[in-house]
Amino acid sequence: MRIIDIHTHVYPDTIAMKAADSIRDFYQIGGDQDGTAGMLLERGRKAGVSQFVILPVAIRPDRVHSINDFIVQETRDYDCFVGFGTVHIEMENMLDEVERIGNLGLKGIKIHPDCQKFAIDDPRLFPMYEAVQGKMPVFLHMGDKRYDYSHPARLRHVLELFPKLDTVAAHFGGYSMYDVACEQLRHTNCIMDVSSSLMYLGEGEAERYINIYGAERMAFGTDYPVWNPMEEVQRLMNLNLTEEQKEQIAWKTAARFLNL
Repeated sequence: MRIIDIHTHVYPDTIAMKAADSIRDFYQIGGDQDGTAGMLLERGRKAGVSQFVILPVAIRPDRVHSINDFIVQETRDYDCFVGFGTVHIEMENMLDEVERIGNLGLKGIKIHPDCQKFAIDDPRLFPMYEAVQGKMPVFLHMGDKRYDYSHPARLRHVLELFPKLDTVAAHFGGYSMYDVACEQLRHTNCIMDVSSSLMYLGEGEAERYINIYGAERMAFGTDYPVWNPMEEVQRLMNLNLTEEQKEQIAWKTAARFLNL
Protein backbone atom coordinates (compact mmCIF):
# COMPACT_ATOMS: atom_id res chain seq x y z
CA MET A 1 0.00 0.00 0.00
CA ARG A 2 1.26 3.46 -0.87
CA ILE A 3 1.75 5.69 2.20
CA ILE A 4 2.15 9.47 2.36
CA ASP A 5 3.18 10.97 5.69
CA ILE A 6 1.43 14.34 5.67
CA HIS A 7 2.91 15.60 8.95
CA THR A 8 6.66 15.59 9.63
CA HIS A 9 9.33 18.00 10.85
CA VAL A 10 13.06 17.99 10.08
CA TYR A 11 15.85 20.30 11.21
CA PRO A 12 19.47 21.03 10.24
CA ASP A 13 21.66 18.22 11.49
CA THR A 14 23.60 20.54 13.81
CA ILE A 15 20.53 21.44 15.86
CA ALA A 16 18.17 18.56 15.09
CA MET A 17 18.42 16.65 18.36
CA LYS A 18 18.05 19.82 20.43
CA ALA A 19 14.97 20.80 18.41
CA ALA A 20 13.48 17.31 18.70
CA ASP A 21 14.03 17.26 22.46
CA SER A 22 12.40 20.69 22.72
CA ILE A 23 9.28 19.44 20.95
CA ARG A 24 9.08 16.37 23.16
CA ASP A 25 9.50 18.55 26.25
CA PHE A 26 6.65 20.77 25.02
CA TYR A 27 4.35 17.73 24.87
CA GLN A 28 5.92 16.03 27.90
CA ILE A 29 6.71 12.76 26.13
CA GLY A 30 9.78 10.66 25.46
CA GLY A 31 11.28 9.31 22.25
CA ASP A 32 14.55 8.74 20.40
CA GLN A 33 13.91 10.30 16.97
CA ASP A 34 16.71 12.78 16.33
CA GLY A 35 14.87 15.16 14.00
CA THR A 36 17.20 14.68 11.05
CA ALA A 37 16.10 14.02 7.50
CA GLY A 38 18.28 10.91 7.52
CA MET A 39 16.41 9.22 10.36
CA LEU A 40 13.04 10.23 8.91
CA LEU A 41 13.96 8.60 5.60
CA GLU A 42 15.42 5.51 7.25
CA ARG A 43 12.48 4.80 9.54
CA GLY A 44 9.85 6.09 7.17
CA ARG A 45 10.98 3.91 4.31
CA LYS A 46 11.14 0.87 6.57
CA ALA A 47 7.50 1.61 7.37
CA GLY A 48 6.61 1.84 3.68
CA VAL A 49 6.27 5.62 3.43
CA SER A 50 7.08 6.94 -0.05
CA GLN A 51 6.49 10.69 0.39
CA PHE A 52 6.91 13.02 3.35
CA VAL A 53 5.30 16.43 3.86
CA ILE A 54 7.77 18.64 5.76
CA LEU A 55 6.17 21.28 8.00
CA PRO A 56 8.19 24.15 9.53
CA VAL A 57 7.37 26.44 12.44
CA ALA A 58 8.95 29.84 13.11
CA ILE A 59 8.84 30.74 16.80
CA ARG A 60 10.36 34.15 16.03
CA PRO A 61 9.37 36.42 13.14
CA ASP A 62 12.99 37.07 12.14
CA ARG A 63 13.50 33.34 11.49
CA VAL A 64 10.72 32.92 8.93
CA HIS A 65 12.78 33.66 5.83
CA SER A 66 15.71 31.37 6.68
CA ILE A 67 13.42 28.53 7.81
CA ASN A 68 11.51 28.63 4.53
CA ASP A 69 14.79 28.63 2.63
CA PHE A 70 15.86 25.55 4.58
CA ILE A 71 12.65 23.72 3.67
CA VAL A 72 13.12 24.59 0.00
CA GLN A 73 16.65 23.17 0.10
CA GLU A 74 15.43 19.98 1.78
CA THR A 75 12.87 19.43 -0.99
CA ARG A 76 15.63 19.89 -3.56
CA ASP A 77 17.93 17.45 -1.76
CA TYR A 78 15.23 14.77 -1.35
CA ASP A 79 12.72 14.33 -4.13
CA CYS A 80 10.36 12.45 -1.79
CA PHE A 81 9.97 15.56 0.39
CA VAL A 82 7.06 17.94 -0.11
CA GLY A 83 7.55 21.26 1.64
CA PHE A 84 5.30 23.81 3.31
CA GLY A 85 6.36 27.31 4.30
CA THR A 86 5.62 29.19 7.48
CA VAL A 87 4.78 32.74 8.55
CA HIS A 88 4.61 34.61 11.84
CA ILE A 89 1.93 37.05 12.86
CA GLU A 90 4.50 39.64 14.02
CA MET A 91 6.65 39.60 10.89
CA GLU A 92 6.81 42.53 8.52
CA ASN A 93 5.40 42.09 5.02
CA MET A 94 3.68 38.77 5.72
CA LEU A 95 1.92 38.79 2.37
CA ASP A 96 5.22 39.25 0.55
CA GLU A 97 6.48 36.08 2.23
CA VAL A 98 3.27 34.26 1.34
CA GLU A 99 3.86 35.17 -2.30
CA ARG A 100 7.49 34.06 -2.04
CA ILE A 101 6.42 30.73 -0.56
CA GLY A 102 4.25 30.13 -3.61
CA ASN A 103 6.99 31.20 -6.01
CA LEU A 104 9.44 28.83 -4.32
CA GLY A 105 7.16 25.90 -5.09
CA LEU A 106 6.15 25.15 -1.52
CA LYS A 107 2.68 23.63 -1.17
CA GLY A 108 1.14 25.78 1.54
CA ILE A 109 1.46 27.52 4.92
CA LYS A 110 2.01 25.85 8.30
CA ILE A 111 1.18 27.60 11.57
CA HIS A 112 1.45 26.27 15.12
CA PRO A 113 -0.64 28.67 17.23
CA ASP A 114 0.38 27.19 20.59
CA CYS A 115 4.13 27.46 19.94
CA GLN A 116 3.87 30.76 18.08
CA LYS A 117 1.45 32.14 20.69
CA PHE A 118 -1.26 33.64 18.55
CA ALA A 119 -4.85 32.57 18.00
CA ILE A 120 -6.01 30.96 14.79
CA ASP A 121 -8.69 33.60 14.39
CA ASP A 122 -6.55 36.61 15.28
CA PRO A 123 -7.64 39.29 12.77
CA ARG A 124 -4.00 39.98 11.93
CA LEU A 125 -4.03 36.64 10.07
CA PHE A 126 -7.09 37.49 8.00
CA PRO A 127 -5.13 39.09 5.12
CA MET A 128 -3.09 35.90 4.83
CA TYR A 129 -6.20 33.70 4.79
CA GLU A 130 -7.75 35.95 2.17
CA ALA A 131 -4.60 35.80 0.03
CA VAL A 132 -4.27 32.02 0.06
CA GLN A 133 -7.88 30.83 -0.04
CA GLY A 134 -8.46 28.88 -3.21
CA LYS A 135 -4.73 28.91 -3.96
CA MET A 136 -2.81 27.01 -1.27
CA PRO A 137 -3.80 25.23 1.95
CA VAL A 138 -3.08 26.22 5.51
CA PHE A 139 -1.90 23.42 7.82
CA LEU A 140 -2.68 24.05 11.50
CA HIS A 141 -1.68 22.43 14.72
CA MET A 142 -5.00 21.96 16.49
CA GLY A 143 -6.10 21.60 20.07
CA ASP A 144 -4.39 21.26 23.44
CA LYS A 145 -6.29 21.56 26.68
CA ARG A 146 -3.42 23.61 28.12
CA TYR A 147 -3.96 26.47 25.63
CA ASP A 148 -6.71 28.35 23.83
CA TYR A 149 -4.79 29.57 20.76
CA SER A 150 -5.70 26.52 18.67
CA HIS A 151 -9.16 25.73 20.04
CA PRO A 152 -11.28 24.07 17.32
CA ALA A 153 -13.95 26.77 17.67
CA ARG A 154 -11.39 29.28 16.43
CA LEU A 155 -10.85 27.29 13.24
CA ARG A 156 -14.59 27.00 12.72
CA HIS A 157 -14.78 30.79 13.01
CA VAL A 158 -12.09 31.20 10.35
CA LEU A 159 -13.78 28.74 8.01
CA GLU A 160 -17.05 30.64 8.35
CA LEU A 161 -15.26 33.86 7.37
CA PHE A 162 -13.20 32.29 4.57
CA PRO A 163 -15.32 29.52 3.05
CA LYS A 164 -12.90 28.87 0.19
CA LEU A 165 -9.94 28.33 2.53
CA ASP A 166 -8.43 24.84 2.34
CA THR A 167 -7.13 23.65 5.70
CA VAL A 168 -5.61 20.62 7.37
CA ALA A 169 -6.58 20.39 11.04
CA ALA A 170 -3.87 18.28 12.65
CA HIS A 171 -4.42 15.68 15.38
CA PHE A 172 -8.02 14.67 14.56
CA GLY A 173 -8.80 18.39 14.64
CA GLY A 174 -7.95 18.84 18.31
CA TYR A 175 -5.10 17.22 20.23
CA SER A 176 -6.32 16.16 23.72
CA MET A 177 -9.81 17.59 23.05
CA TYR A 178 -11.11 15.25 20.38
CA ASP A 179 -14.75 15.43 21.44
CA VAL A 180 -14.72 19.24 21.26
CA ALA A 181 -13.06 19.08 17.85
CA CYS A 182 -15.75 16.73 16.58
CA GLU A 183 -18.47 19.03 17.84
CA GLN A 184 -16.90 22.10 16.23
CA LEU A 185 -15.47 20.72 12.98
CA ARG A 186 -17.65 17.77 12.01
CA HIS A 187 -19.64 19.76 9.47
CA THR A 188 -16.83 21.94 8.09
CA ASN A 189 -14.78 21.30 4.96
CA CYS A 190 -11.36 20.87 6.60
CA ILE A 191 -9.44 17.64 6.35
CA MET A 192 -7.65 16.16 9.35
CA ASP A 193 -4.60 14.08 10.05
CA VAL A 194 -4.23 11.26 12.57
CA SER A 195 -0.85 12.36 13.93
CA SER A 196 -0.04 12.36 17.66
CA SER A 197 -3.45 10.87 18.37
CA LEU A 198 -3.76 7.16 17.63
CA MET A 199 -2.00 5.98 20.78
CA TYR A 200 -4.00 8.38 22.95
CA LEU A 201 -7.40 7.61 21.46
CA GLY A 202 -6.98 3.85 21.31
CA GLU A 203 -8.28 1.77 18.46
CA GLY A 204 -11.98 1.95 19.30
CA GLU A 205 -12.16 5.74 19.66
CA ALA A 206 -9.95 6.32 16.60
CA GLU A 207 -12.23 4.11 14.53
CA ARG A 208 -15.28 5.93 15.86
CA TYR A 209 -14.02 9.37 14.91
CA ILE A 210 -12.82 8.19 11.50
CA ASN A 211 -16.28 6.82 10.78
CA ILE A 212 -17.91 10.07 11.95
CA TYR A 213 -15.71 12.30 9.79
CA GLY A 214 -15.32 9.87 6.91
CA ALA A 215 -12.02 8.42 5.74
CA GLU A 216 -12.03 10.82 2.79
CA ARG A 217 -11.36 13.64 5.30
CA MET A 218 -8.55 11.81 7.14
CA ALA A 219 -4.86 11.64 6.25
CA PHE A 220 -1.98 9.71 7.76
CA GLY A 221 0.71 11.65 9.63
CA THR A 222 3.37 10.75 12.18
CA ASP A 223 4.46 14.11 13.62
CA TYR A 224 8.07 12.88 13.36
CA PRO A 225 10.28 13.39 15.38
CA VAL A 226 7.63 13.17 18.09
CA TRP A 227 6.70 9.62 17.03
CA ASN A 228 8.40 6.74 15.21
CA PRO A 229 7.00 6.28 11.68
CA MET A 230 7.22 2.49 11.94
CA GLU A 231 5.04 2.44 15.06
CA GLU A 232 2.54 4.94 13.66
CA VAL A 233 2.04 2.99 10.42
CA GLN A 234 1.41 -0.14 12.47
CA ARG A 235 -1.15 1.69 14.60
CA LEU A 236 -3.02 2.70 11.46
CA MET A 237 -2.93 -0.81 10.04
CA ASN A 238 -4.18 -2.28 13.33
CA LEU A 239 -7.42 -0.31 13.15
CA ASN A 240 -10.59 -2.23 12.38
CA LEU A 241 -11.23 -0.42 9.12
CA THR A 242 -11.85 -1.65 5.62
CA GLU A 243 -8.91 -1.87 3.26
CA GLU A 244 -10.52 0.91 1.26
CA GLN A 245 -10.64 3.16 4.34
CA LYS A 246 -7.01 2.38 5.21
CA GLU A 247 -5.89 3.15 1.68
CA GLN A 248 -7.85 6.40 1.72
CA ILE A 249 -6.15 7.51 4.93
CA ALA A 250 -2.73 6.15 4.03
CA TRP A 251 -2.36 8.17 0.85
CA LYS A 252 -5.45 9.02 -1.17
CA THR A 253 -6.64 11.96 0.94
CA ALA A 254 -3.21 13.58 0.94
CA ALA A 255 -2.62 12.91 -2.74
CA ARG A 256 -5.94 14.50 -3.69
CA PHE A 257 -5.61 17.44 -1.33
CA LEU A 258 -2.02 18.30 -2.25
CA ASN A 259 -2.08 17.14 -5.88
CA LEU A 260 0.73 14.64 -5.27
